[in-house]
Amino acid sequence: MQPATLKYQSQSVAKLYFIAALGLFTGQILFGLTLGLQYVIGDLMFPAIPFNIARMVHTNLLIVWLLMGFMGSAYYLVPEEAETELYSPRLAVALFWIFLAAGAATILGYLLVPYATLAQATGNDILATMGREFLEQPLPTKLGIVVVALAFLFNISMTVLKGRKTAISLVLLMGLWGLALMFLFSFVNPSNLVRDKMYWWFVVHLWVEGTWELIMGALLAFVLVKTTGVDREVIDKWLYLIITMALVTGILGTGHHFFFIGLPGYWHWVGSVFSAMEPIPFFMMTLFAFNMVQRRKREHPNQAAVLWAVGCAVMGFLGAGLWGFIHTLSPVNYYTHGSQITAAHGHLAFYGAYVLVVIAVISYAMPILRGREANSRRAQACEMWSFWIMSIGMAVMVLALTGAGILQVWLQRIPTEGALGFMATQDQLRFFYWVRVAGGLMFLAGLLTYLAAFFVGPGRDEEALPAGALRAA
Repeated sequence: MQPATLKYQSQSVAKLYFIAALGLFTGQILFGLTLGLQYVIGDLMFPAIPFNIARMVHTNLLIVWLLMGFMGSAYYLVPEEAETELYSPRLAVALFWIFLAAGAATILGYLLVPYATLAQATGNDILATMGREFLEQPLPTKLGIVVVALAFLFNISMTVLKGRKTAISLVLLMGLWGLALMFLFSFVNPSNLVRDKMYWWFVVHLWVEGTWELIMGALLAFVLVKTTGVDREVIDKWLYLIITMALVTGILGTGHHFFFIGLPGYWHWVGSVFSAMEPIPFFMMTLFAFNMVQRRKREHPNQAAVLWAVGCAVMGFLGAGLWGFIHTLSPVNYYTHGSQITAAHGHLAFYGAYVLVVIAVISYAMPILRGREANSRRAQACEMWSFWIMSIGMAVMVLALTGAGILQVWLQRIPTEGALGFMATQDQLRFFYWVRVAGGLMFLAGLLTYLAAFFVGPGRDEEALPAGALRAA
């Protein structure tokens, strides 16, 4: 395999973030499997790890490792796009350790201290911000996240300002700044429940269906630029079109969370119409990825990265687009809201849109960070197997949850008389929950296969090839 050197030495800080992200990702999946088993074995690991704590750790690890992945991707991408060294590599390394330590301390706090005690000990009576899904972090952690985010954005913004400006770096910067600004609403916790849910969705929805989509589009465009050699002008036009549609539909699509929380009835129309349009930018991303691969001007030696990138576009459309659309209209959402159909959509959307795009960047960048242009054929074959195992495992989970959600709605929510209660309905869903566990085990096997690819060396036929021969092959 042909050796490769970093264009800018400061890009090397990304390696720390990528390694930590993959470690946290593994932890997230292990806690997810624990949750899946607790659905069918109710007292599993109780009282050591109750269901609500396991769920809190599972979702918080998801957020932290994706943020780690975004930050590492930015540290790798921005110097190359700006054609200059990172403004402060030392600051990037310091922020990594601060973020990792704060995240680890928070997770340990969830696991070792009762949540009410944790809230009391961390100043929640001074500024109440805890107790809301995805935003369970104690006040010191939230403040730490703000400090880390601002310092990170300062570092990235100064790098962009002193170097070349490209569509990819500017879209990425806009997404990262939007992510940080939207997080500030997590400090707003009004006593009025309607206002509380509005501000909560300003964080959650405008992250995953707003600013994160800009980050996803920029990262996907970067990987495709590097692996296909297609002219930037072509990719830039696609990127601007995609993010415009993502913002228009995503911002007004927030209305699908306002259907039944006490807001005016016009949100039924606004939320339904613009949410129904939200699959469009994801479909455009799918067309974009396939179009760029078909028009490629080179056969990049890292074909595993190409697979992750194309897989991101396809799975993102299915999860965020199609599975989101099936229950986004208000007359349908009236019955499906908060059911297992929501869980099916959430799992596939996060996997397709964000997990895969971070892995695509890691797959492309990590070999270069380790001194070679691409991994060996054997290692790439291992990566490709991991993609299919994880994707099939996720498909099994999503189909099981979709089936469970349909039956749940049918038994519990549609009947006007004789509807089953919540727990009686859950008993009828056990088969689907066991299938979900099987899919989760398959997903874990795929993740372990991916991690194993880092330790797979070249085969004998590759060792005999001169440098650069794999590219020609």
